[in-house]
Amino acid sequence: MAIRKILVVDDSATERHIVGEILTRQGYEVSFAESGEMGVSKARQDMPDLVIMDVVMPGLNGFQATRAITKDPETAKIPVILCTTKDQETDKIWGMRQGAKDYLVKPINAAELLGKIAALA
Repeated sequence: MAIRKILVVDDSATERHIVGEILTRQGYEVSFAESGEMGVSKARQDMPDLVIMDVVMPGLNGFQATRAITKDPETAKIPVILCTTKDQETDKIWGMRQGAKDYLVKPINAAELLGKIAALA
């Protein structure tokens, strides 16, 4: 599967900017959502090739939003990479149980992020 369109879901404008810069420099088409609810809605509307999802957000958190995307028949094929400050092994296990394909701990390492994206392609 070729990954061209990526949806970045994060409530931090700084994090959205950092991840967006990394991805656009590599030629990806990037869109953004500021909340879990908006992320689920945009995933259904835009059908991106990948979602990069923060976990700690007000309202619908990243675990809940990931579960909503991966369990919905319309969006179930969209892979989700969780990208969060939550660095405990139990958080990673829980995230993967929600349907995430991979898990990254902030601060973002560009090479690691791009490697995980390439592994999904």
